[in-house]
Amino acid sequence: MTENHEPAMTRRQLARHAGWFGSAVVLTVTGGEVISHVIHNHDSALASAAAAATSSAELRFVQVSDSHIGFQGPANTDVTGSFNQAIEQINSLGYRPHFIMHTGDLTHLSTPAQFDQVRQMLTGLRTDRVFTVPGEHDSVGDAGRGYRAAFAADTVGEGWYSFDTHGVHFIALVNTLSLEKLGHLGADQIDFVRRDVAGLSSDTPVVVFSHIPLFAMYPQWGWGTDDALQVLGLLKRFASVTALNGHVHQLFTRVEGNVTFHSATTTAYPLPAPGHGPAPTPQVLPAGRLKTALGIRTVNYRQGAAALAVTDQRLA
Repeated sequence: MTENHEPAMTRRQLARHAGWFGSAVVLTVTGGEVISHVIHNHDSALASAAAAATSSAELRFVQVSDSHIGFQGPANTDVTGSFNQAIEQINSLGYRPHFIMHTGDLTHLSTPAQFDQVRQMLTGLRTDRVFTVPGEHDSVGDAGRGYRAAFAADTVGEGWYSFDTHGVHFIALVNTLSLEKLGHLGADQIDFVRRDVAGLSSDTPVVVFSHIPLFAMYPQWGWGTDDALQVLGLLKRFASVTALNGHVHQLFTRVEGNVTFHSATTTAYPLPAPGHGPAPTPQVLPAGRLKTALGIRTVNYRQGAAALAVTDQRLA
């Protein structure tokens, strides 16, 4: 999957950001310093300012993750309904995103019917392009063949690819096919990244998508990728790298060197915080609280403002 647009972004125009439900933290680079603004739901002045910035954005995309279509359980008795609500929320943003990225676990059991249902639902998104990477639930029993048949016709190897738009280079990785305990990329995919970035200027902002985190978030639960350092080493020369993942069903931000990692929440059901319990099992929340743990992520770049804003929104 390749796509090329202009204009290009200059160095340091990718800002670091972390968000919490009920608020958004927007970081702006000014004079070489990062200035943060926390925008709460009740802060109308700051919210209006953020909306004005969004309205003039040149690059706008949305990340959704872990819809788990086909899941049945008390943690969410209607995952189709909550995913539909996320789609409606995206379509009500007030602008048309340039693309939507779903970072895996589209389905719960990777059946043909579940893949078909997700494909039909994604056609309802008002956007130019929809991209995906697989989760481990999209590879149940067939090493990802069903997923690739449904979603990966124009990809490389076992479903990885890259594309360029608005001066940003995007890389979509697959780290869910060779699972023992941790995620795994493999030599072929690492070689793909090496060749893919070889001709890029070090000023090019890079965004990497994967399902499982590329950092050691909580290895005891498999929340990490065993050979991620080999890929991250290939990206060390870039001034700004952002890695966006799913899998953990909760917001988490970490900065290591030139890379900022953002784990996204889910549209299906929450998982416990790292180490809270013996295993990452679906959590049943009190009545009326489920939507506070579900949401979408918007990413906006406003040309000339030297900033990229990442905003996490709970399912409204």
